[in-house]
Amino acid sequence: MFLLLTSSAAHAQRYSISPVNADAVLKKEHIRASVDYLCDPGLGGRATGTDGARKVASWLEGNYRVMGLQALGGAWLHGFSTSEGMGRNVIGLIPGSASPARYVVLMAHYDNLGTLNGTFYPGADSNASGVAALLELAAMVTRMNTCHKIYGCGLIVAALDAKEKNQAGAVELWRLIEQKKLLDPVSGQAVQASQISLVVNLDQLGGTLAPLTEGNPRFLMMLSDDAVGRRGALDNANKGKGFSLELAYDYYGSADFTKLFYRRICDQRVFLEHGIPAVMFTSGITFLNNKPTDTPESLDYDVLRDRIRLIFHWLDKVL
Repeated sequence: MFLLLTSSAAHAQRYSISPVNADAVLKKEHIRASVDYLCDPGLGGRATGTDGARKVASWLEGNYRVMGLQALGGAWLHGFSTSEGMGRNVIGLIPGSASPARYVVLMAHYDNLGTLNGTFYPGADSNASGVAALLELAAMVTRMNTCHKIYGCGLIVAALDAKEKNQAGAVELWRLIEQKKLLDPVSGQAVQASQISLVVNLDQLGGTLAPLTEGNPRFLMMLSDDAVGRRGALDNANKGKGFSLELAYDYYGSADFTKLFYRRICDQRVFLEHGIPAVMFTSGITFLNNKPTDTPESLDYDVLRDRIRLIFHWLDKVL
């Protein structure tokens, strides 16, 4: 365990638990294994309402159980109706220490286009990459807990269905919060919208084919309002930990496309419309997205690992 001694009052010692403890559980092979599973042809592309999507939801629930996430309202699986059949959000909690409670919502959609007219759409970047990152980040926060670091904010980990159906999974998550149906297993109280400090959405994180600067695959975009998201914490982590990723806070310098991806077509939209601060991490759309060629082999797992690690070091300051 890495324990960093910090300055404190005259006769007391206070130890700060370094986030490098969490780095030890982040493995490229784990990321690849998650992406490979989600893109298995036997799951049919994970379209909402299909048997493949149901199997993914059960797999996610199993991962939550193994990591020790707690169920909100007594269940990890939260079903809802869509025009395509049953959707399933998979929601767990890593409790925080603040009283009254505060929360950060970490989310990624696991659904994809599925199989259309006999053509299989694996959805590796969109959004197996985001789901793999979601699981790794939850494992890293859990690791910090085992090293006796308890964050002030609880982390609500939400794998969402039906993003491809007008963000129906995000709409359902908001409905559960608005109607006070997500019960914190520690306090027994409903999670209130006013207690959510930030929503963090992970959507398409594994691609390197559309770089910010030609020839540089090591990049990451965080879309947010100027005053939201602790951009300084991301910059400092990127420089201080030697990541040296090229960072951008807009979508390739375009105000219109930034607005499109931040406020309209991705899952954080639902929360922004209700006044909840939100950020989105992405590596952007490439010519492979939403095509049969969006396969596990098309992702850069070294870069994806470093993106996840940087997001964690940022999250360590946000929680």
